[in-house]
Amino acid sequence: MKDLNNFFDSPVLLKIGFHRLFEFYESWLTDPNPIKVNRAKELLSLKESFPYLNEGISDLDLLEQLTDQLEFLLEDLFPDMLGTNEIKAAGVPYRNYYFKYSSRFNNILNNAGNDFVLTVQNIVGDDLYIVACTMILQFYYGYEIKLNRPFFYQIPDQRGIMRHYKLMYNADFTDIIINDGVQPITQEDFEELIDNFHDVDLWREKFPPRSYTMKGFIISNLFDVTQDQSVSNFKSNLIGDFKEISHEGIKEITKTFQSLMGIPDIEVGFSEYIAEEESFQLLFGNYMNSFLLNKEDSKDCHKALCDDSYESLVNHHQLVAISDVDRCYKKSKGKNPQCVVLYNQGYKSALLVPIAEKEKLIGVLELVSKTPKVLNSVTAQRLEDVMPFIVSALQRAKREEANLIEAIIQQECTAIHPSVHWKFKSAARKFIHQNKLDETNPQFDSIKFDQVYPLFGQIDIQGSSEARNTATKKDLCLQLRMVEKLILNFNEREPLPIFNQILNLINKHLGDLETEFRVDSEQQILKFLKEEIDPILIFQKKKYPDFLDDIDSYFQRIDPVLNIFYVHRKSYDETVSKVNFHMADYLDGRQVEAQAMYPHYFERFKTDGVEHNMYIGEAITREESFNKLYLYNLRLWQLQVMVEMENEFYRRKQEYPLQLDVASMILVYNQPLSIHFRMDEKQFDVDGTYNARYQVVKKRVDKAFVKGTNERLTQNGKIAIVYSQKEDETEYLEYIKFLQAKNYLNDTVEILELEDLQGITGLKAIRVGVLYHKEKDKDYYSYEDLMDELKN
Repeated sequence: MKDLNNFFDSPVLLKIGFHRLFEFYESWLTDPNPIKVNRAKELLSLKESFPYLNEGISDLDLLEQLTDQLEFLLEDLFPDMLGTNEIKAAGVPYRNYYFKYSSRFNNILNNAGNDFVLTVQNIVGDDLYIVACTMILQFYYGYEIKLNRPFFYQIPDQRGIMRHYKLMYNADFTDIIINDGVQPITQEDFEELIDNFHDVDLWREKFPPRSYTMKGFIISNLFDVTQDQSVSNFKSNLIGDFKEISHEGIKEITKTFQSLMGIPDIEVGFSEYIAEEESFQLLFGNYMNSFLLNKEDSKDCHKALCDDSYESLVNHHQLVAISDVDRCYKKSKGKNPQCVVLYNQGYKSALLVPIAEKEKLIGVLELVSKTPKVLNSVTAQRLEDVMPFIVSALQRAKREEANLIEAIIQQECTAIHPSVHWKFKSAARKFIHQNKLDETNPQFDSIKFDQVYPLFGQIDIQGSSEARNTATKKDLCLQLRMVEKLILNFNEREPLPIFNQILNLINKHLGDLETEFRVDSEQQILKFLKEEIDPILIFQKKKYPDFLDDIDSYFQRIDPVLNIFYVHRKSYDETVSKVNFHMADYLDGRQVEAQAMYPHYFERFKTDGVEHNMYIGEAITREESFNKLYLYNLRLWQLQVMVEMENEFYRRKQEYPLQLDVASMILVYNQPLSIHFRMDEKQFDVDGTYNARYQVVKKRVDKAFVKGTNERLTQNGKIAIVYSQKEDETEYLEYIKFLQAKNYLNDTVEILELEDLQGITGLKAIRVGVLYHKEKDKDYYSYEDLMDELKN
């Protein structure tokens, strides 16, 4: 037997019965209208012939045998004349089982396909059980517990467009009966239940499965709310960040437009309007396509649109409808840019909808279809209800973009590190507050941190100036040699004394490059080439066409920005750029770990290498947690990371166009100092005359020589640690011993005195050789590791 209650977990036992309907017709027996009396007698005869229709049945096989009888019994509730308009059915609630449909509902289900299963979309699982319990509380016990939650069906039409139907129940023909042995619900139970809607175990305890019987049937009335639901879906899909909509999100938006417009093959695109550049571009960070751009990242507005469409969209923010793309293409003879781009993509109709805010164009919504005429100015009126949500979403996206741009500018162009950002926020809030109070000339507070300990380090490309000069000389020689060859060819074709004089000048410049490269050598040669050689080449090119290829080859090798041959210097510049990128990237990655150990200020700069500053102290963290332990830990971390950066450089050395070397240095300063943010330079600097000594040392020490020698302090393969106090020497020698034990540094340690710098005396340095490894055996050794090592 196919029972109605099989596989249905519910507090009610369902029985389909018509007792309430029979009771209604029994009331007709005393009606003075004989037609109604005869009609009632005919219908009540079913009660006598099939008593289980009155008593209630759950055997679906038996119910299906009574199709004709049910048609007759429900004739007044389902009149044929209304069947093509009303969408309704008779059945049982929540089970999605119906035994009688209006003709329109039946057609809707047939169009959905044989494999379609009717399911309430927004109520499943435990919620279904609890909703059935609330129905018992309301209709059996009489508690005021109206769960005014609408239920929906989603049913595709014959074109595959998803239609949305709101479901309303008529329960006039049902009764709820408590089964034997079931404990009734008390006032105390009710009060406990209404405070615990999602506690399904509690509801099951109070309403055990099949503890009540629902006898009768319900009438389900459906209303097509596709338009309203499409608008609601827009709100849901666009409630977040429009620019972060995923591939799946784009699919959902497309489905929503298909339902809203009633067009199954509609596709959705968007192009953002950039007023400063007067161009359309793809929306950054989004998977949404643009049919106007057609795989291009951006396009000038005048090249994307014809003059009339530009005037409508950009200047007047009026919709452009192209109902027949093929006709538009032919009419314009392939000269209308938006028709051409749509025609080439195979689209037959399109809507270009301006999205504007306060008279400012944000972008263009693009709706396209491969069916002609389905998108036109009339169907475009369906967009009116959703446009506010699209505008709102794009407004949020624009604000997010502006915030992101500002964040990138702050990150890439200023030195406001996260560790000190709180101080800037505090000053900004105060500044805003002063403005609101209309104070005269409010001042942005000075950003200053006292009693912080500095750390400085650099990994510098060794001999960078010499390498740059060598690359420049090679490029100039290459260019002069090529000019020399051209002049010789000219002189051979047409011997002139002027050519000999030019050859002498070329040889003189070549000789100067070999023997003496001065500061102004490059400028003199470039001036000679531009003012004396270029006019000759241009003249000879016109006079002797057979020289054309050689002369063009020469000019093609000249860099359009630098106006010189850019071969060897390009290799140098690319090497410096890649070294800086790799070293900075490695240092930034390791900084994440260092910040996790104890927050501190950090900044780095790219020059001919990478240098970094760090400041640590209580003033930065705002907490009374600073201890010199964290300073020592950061110093050890810095030394270890400098060694690792040396290893990183030499592991990558073969990747670089030029084979250069690097030298590393650390500056130790054992006294706390003050730093303040210089608004003009957008970076921190030491504060006060006394602290300025640190800044002077930092700028000059990498050029220092070992005392009494011509030997530079910094050397490749070694790390130099500059200091002035004996306790610094002792501290770093312990770090060195620790890293030697870990095979980071070799056993050669030098204690050196440095030649006096301008205004600076008494500096010393430790210099120790680096051990290089292909693989690292451990990422980081903390200060605690060192302490444990020293105890052993």
